[in-house]
Amino acid sequence: MLHLMDVLDLYKQTGAYLEGHFLLASGRHSPKFLQSTTVMQYPEHAEALGAALAEKFRDLELDFVLGPAMGGVILAHTVAKALGCRALFAEKAGKGMILRDAFKVTPGERFLAVEDVITTGGSLRKAIRAAEAEGARCVDIGCIIDRLGSPLAPRSLVQLEFPSYAPDACPLCRAGVPLEEV
Repeated sequence: MLHLMDVLDLYKQTGAYLEGHFLLASGRHSPKFLQSTTVMQYPEHAEALGAALAEKFRDLELDFVLGPAMGGVILAHTVAKALGCRALFAEKAGKGMILRDAFKVTPGERFLAVEDVITTGGSLRKAIRAAEAEGARCVDIGCIIDRLGSPLAPRSLVQLEFPSYAPDACPLCRAGVPLEEV
């Protein structure tokens, strides 16, 4: 089982733990960013993270694991593999998300929604709505890293309290630190 320091070490060793001034998907700004795709490009790290996260959900009866594209695709696959169920992903469509037509969801199916890093949970909520629109039921939420900004209360491998700021209240902007889109 991976622990806090193991997970952070993976991010640091692969260059995925970034410091600077970042524009988050939520629109907020942060001095720190965790680039999970950098870690997940290594199959051994993806498998280890997925298996560790799956351990938190062994008590659930699931039909599939769902992740939002792009950050949750590999994670959904590795968690589903560890739990022995299907892996689906939701992709952007307008302001929301949809499931691909090839994914057949039967009303009443139970799913776990996963994401690499949750800050506000906006992307994950859209993915959940897409599966629920097909009649499936979200029974729990998981992530590798919970930045403690989300009302979703996921089960996570790591909880980190990185500061994030509304753009008009960002001290990094006021200090003239260049903003990076990630």
